[in-house]
Amino acid sequence: MPKTTALKPAAPWVELKTTKADWDAADPALLQTMLVQLHLIRAFEEYVLELAGQKLINGPAHSSIGQEGGAVGSALPLVSADQINGSHRGHHQFLAKAFGHVQPAGFDAKADFTPEVRDVLYRALSEIAGLKDGYCGGRGGSMHLQWIDAGAMGTNAIVGGAVPFAVGFGWADRHAGTDNVAISYFGDGAVNIGSVLESFNLSSAWDVPVSFFIENNQYAVSTNVNEATGEARLSGRGLGFGIPSWRVDGQDTLAVYLATQQAVEHMRAGGGPTIIEADTYRYFHQNGPFPGSAFGYRTKEEEQSWRDRDPILLVESHLVRRGILTADEAKELRTRVKSTMAEIGDRVVEADPNGKPGSLRIRTELWPDTSRINEGIRGDIPSFEGLTVKNASDFAESELRDAKFVDVIAETMHRRMSQDDSIITLGEDIHRLSGGSRGATKGLADDFPARTLGTPISENAFTGFAGGVAMDGRYYPVIELMYADFLWVAADQLFNQIGKARHMFGGQSDMPLIMRIKIGTNTGYGSQHSMDPAGILATSVGWRIIAPSTPLDYVGLLNTAMRLKDPVAVLEHDADLYKTVGKAPIDLDYLLPFGKAEIRRSGSEVTVISYLSMVQRALDAVEQTGVDGEVIDLRWLDKASVDWDAIGESITKTNRVVIVEQGAAGTSYGGWLSDEIQRRYFDYLDAPVTRVSGSESSPSISKVLEAAALASTDDIVAAIRGIV
Repeated sequence: MPKTTALKPAAPWVELKTTKADWDAADPALLQTMLVQLHLIRAFEEYVLELAGQKLINGPAHSSIGQEGGAVGSALPLVSADQINGSHRGHHQFLAKAFGHVQPAGFDAKADFTPEVRDVLYRALSEIAGLKDGYCGGRGGSMHLQWIDAGAMGTNAIVGGAVPFAVGFGWADRHAGTDNVAISYFGDGAVNIGSVLESFNLSSAWDVPVSFFIENNQYAVSTNVNEATGEARLSGRGLGFGIPSWRVDGQDTLAVYLATQQAVEHMRAGGGPTIIEADTYRYFHQNGPFPGSAFGYRTKEEEQSWRDRDPILLVESHLVRRGILTADEAKELRTRVKSTMAEIGDRVVEADPNGKPGSLRIRTELWPDTSRINEGIRGDIPSFEGLTVKNASDFAESELRDAKFVDVIAETMHRRMSQDDSIITLGEDIHRLSGGSRGATKGLADDFPARTLGTPISENAFTGFAGGVAMDGRYYPVIELMYADFLWVAADQLFNQIGKARHMFGGQSDMPLIMRIKIGTNTGYGSQHSMDPAGILATSVGWRIIAPSTPLDYVGLLNTAMRLKDPVAVLEHDADLYKTVGKAPIDLDYLLPFGKAEIRRSGSEVTVISYLSMVQRALDAVEQTGVDGEVIDLRWLDKASVDWDAIGESITKTNRVVIVEQGAAGTSYGGWLSDEIQRRYFDYLDAPVTRVSGSESSPSISKVLEAAALASTDDIVAAIRGIV
């Protein structure tokens, strides 16, 4: 018989319940603050549902009625500098954090509400209604609430999508030497999401002070938690990652407060991450003003059993029992809160003169200016005054040296990190193997060990982590993505989160980060490691893209990109460029002008547009044809940064265009570029725009099949001869 030994988990897992003694020991001021905040949030949510019932909320209204205890109890141990984010159902958490920010001394249940508290209610309601006075100017609505000053870093419509960002917030807090912490709120449905579990692991591996607050409201839309998992006590997830975990009754605001207080103390003392599971219930359906029983997935009896344990009734009963409030005073508080909310609502809505009696409409003067819809997608171009900005052609021979492309990447990053303590770099294996898989981070781990972060294989977690660090603003993350195809693994964080964050939060959230992306064409790594991501990135909102084709350009482009307040993708060819030797600057601080292409060859018969290693192939092809072609190296690929002046000047001279790229036709960069060229310069074109790209298939492992799948010099030659 084999011998078995019971194993002990590396972290504690406890259930916390309050006793009458806990309620008796609670500070009367604390209990009054709880009750007032619970009432304010309840009345706010009831008013939102009233507007939703009249179709005055565009889109869903995910109410938190019934779940207020978890939000209030968990926010009270926090200070303004602590950061939170949350899910699509996040009104209550946002309000609780905002109330603590504007009134940190707490609330008197008998006192009137301050202008600051009223302003929180008004701006939050305005945002949910999509109005200009909202915290995000109406762009975020119900699911994207952000007020960075209050430490409310943004609620999120993607299930589990916000969680990796919170790990970034917590890491920034710890690395900055503060004792501040982060909390990420999400529901039972998100617990089974990969990015959430990846974040558990990353935070535990790095001892990040972040609390994962699981609002277990029993249902992910209509699917019960017991149907979705074999272990419905969701805080048990923490044991597998060595994270101390608490399970608590979410209807008991004091119990949530005490559990969060313990978790926060653990994190402030340097103990790393925590998990809190609050067992709670939403009284209404996934969104809108109807109970879940109306849709048949739960019973009225079940709903009533939870209402009987309402968090407001519980706190109120102890305040009355202890003589802190009379029953009449508690009743009067509810009346006053409802009246205040009605006053706030009157600032947002008015009687609809064209509707039925009693119907309302949004006050027309409060709508945002639609002409500004595209503002805030990206940040402004900064001033480069006082910096060395020049073209590559301006360098004297004495200012240049011969260097291998990949070595210049490592040297430039080393220079930037030595000059700026806020820069961190992260990715898989970058701290090992003498500079990662190809040597592009050589020397960084030796000289900057605390800022060179070798990550687990978890692209969602570490790209989202970098997004949180960028949004926090104290540090500048540089991500190395080992292969471009891994964009798809991290797609939610890169496209839904990082790329959209600035705009959807009202244009006020800078997102400064670099993502270095290795393109694995001609390496024999096959279909899942050989994608050119330019087309994907260029057609996704929010990203800027640079594509350096020479060591000299790499230095200038990267330095310019790192001055921006936007996410910038840096495309790097592995086999086709890393090992090549070219001219590099001795001065690693110089910048290339923003958004400027380079004319690599002047000509009059055809404009050939390309980037990265295909620029040299285009030059070779022009020489082979004998055609007087003009070759443009784009260098900046995103729509907002393309050098249309250079392109337009060339097209008006040549009247013909060939766009050259190496990768697959399906994810082609040239598709949108040719469309835009024909829109802008149709009258100057003597022939349709010709595109050279790879095949429909992805490159294969076989050497001959890989070559067949990628565009070649011969393909460019054929295209030039065909159009001229």
